[in-house]
Amino acid sequence: MGMLAVFCTNAINIYAGINGLEVGQAAVIGASIVIFNIIELWGDCWNAHLFSLYFMPAFLSTTVALLYYNWYPAAVFVGDTFCYFAGMTFAVVGILGHFSKTMLLFFLPQVINFLFSCPQLFHFIPCPRHRLPRFNREQNVLEASTVIFRETSLSFLGRLSLFVAKTFRLVHIKQEVRDKEVYTECTNFTLINFMLKVLGPTHERTLTIYLLTIQALCSCVAFCIRYGLSRVFYDS
Repeated sequence: MGMLAVFCTNAINIYAGINGLEVGQAAVIGASIVIFNIIELWGDCWNAHLFSLYFMPAFLSTTVALLYYNWYPAAVFVGDTFCYFAGMTFAVVGILGHFSKTMLLFFLPQVINFLFSCPQLFHFIPCPRHRLPRFNREQNVLEASTVIFRETSLSFLGRLSLFVAKTFRLVHIKQEVRDKEVYTECTNFTLINFMLKVLGPTHERTLTIYLLTIQALCSCVAFCIRYGLSRVFYDS
């Protein structure tokens, strides 16, 4: 359960950096939890879900209000404080409400982003201080940010991670020779940069809409797994 608390607080924090994304994903997850709790009020563990409903409507309503001011162009920037608060709120209701596995299903984009980020988070591949998208001021669009390194300096796990990412076209890679050394430039390993690789340079508001749409679709998938494939993922 402690691992869930650590994951939830950090998963939102590393899947962030553009207007509306942190608050927007928290709103989608919060709405999904409220719907799930209401459905489960007619189940055997109704009291645990009622406990969750003491917290989530208040959290969701304030988050939606905050999203109004955090939406592009943002007048309010949330930073780490909101990310940790939102993540811990989800962890608490998931643990004490006894639906931690379902909670992780609602965090599907965050899980994917974490797994995709692992090569840089564990420094198999160099990780810059910030992996936010790069802003093109002339065209008013966001572009995928990159990291530059010598491939020969990578460990075995680093070369393996780069090979897998290159094989499945998860990153854009460019190589050039400098001072008789081959340098590799590749896009950072985040879901945001992957979307920019797929879409190309994109306006910040449009990118946020795409990412939140994915978040909402993943919540639909979570409900399908929870109620359609429950025998596979849950104890009978």
